[in-house]
Amino acid sequence: MNRLLAIVFVAVLSVSASAAGKAAHKTHATHSAGIAELTADGNPRVQSSGVMVLDPTTGQTLFAKNADQQAPIASITKLMTAMVVLDAKLPLDEAIEITRDDIDLIKNTKSRLPIGSHFRRDDLLRLALMASDNRAASALGRNYPGGLPAFVAAMNAKAMSLGLTQTHYVDSSGLSPENVSSPADLGKLVATASGYDLIRDFTTTSAVSVQLPDSKRKLSFVNTNVLVRHSDWKIGLSKTGYINEAGKCLVMQAMIANQPIVIVLLDSWGRLTRIGDANRIRRWLEKNPAKLLASGQLHPG
Repeated sequence: MNRLLAIVFVAVLSVSASAAGKAAHKTHATHSAGIAELTADGNPRVQSSGVMVLDPTTGQTLFAKNADQQAPIASITKLMTAMVVLDAKLPLDEAIEITRDDIDLIKNTKSRLPIGSHFRRDDLLRLALMASDNRAASALGRNYPGGLPAFVAAMNAKAMSLGLTQTHYVDSSGLSPENVSSPADLGKLVATASGYDLIRDFTTTSAVSVQLPDSKRKLSFVNTNVLVRHSDWKIGLSKTGYINEAGKCLVMQAMIANQPIVIVLLDSWGRLTRIGDANRIRRWLEKNPAKLLASGQLHPG
């Protein structure tokens, strides 16, 4: 009898615990769903540490958070890498070798581009931008006239010419935390990069297969921005970035309410925070057309 009572007692406890767990989950879900998307002053409630939302046509800031705070930018660096390569008008069909110098010794990231293989410069540019491949970005910098030191100097000179006072580069990949910028500077950078046809094309490629030289084997790559691959966003330019020091980063130029908008998100915590912040900013603008009207983009009637 005692054994039977014990079994019944344990069963009751198990059911009670299960019910309590479900109730707690429901309460948590209800609470999460009820979190306001806007702050008390009506701005989007974003979690990224640094934010810039910019009207690239007028240059007007629509929303900012720590806009002038300098921070590591990780692979957002590769947008400047692409501009310097294209400004130099180097032959895009030239074969470039991946060498041991392109191995990442800073963060020990991996690449599927084999040492000793050769790729066209435009293929490396595409892989550096859409798949954020670090060997591709390294090879692009090394194969600039004067080598990587001259390339980095050209990156910093370009930044200076654009008035990016909080921006500094030390490599072509963004692996070093010494590649730094601010949300305000990156807003200008994205607006400028959007003027390059190849950068717009390559950064918004959803997926691509690249055939290895002297081999029938193909390597498949996907865009590092899930919004490019699976969403109803109209994205004209995109770049993600991540190293520990920078956190998750995302910059985009996208059409929102039929207007081009630049979004910069730096140091987002969590795997999906930068995506959530981008969606919150989009909904905020779509529900507040007066913001775009005030920027001079929209005209009544």
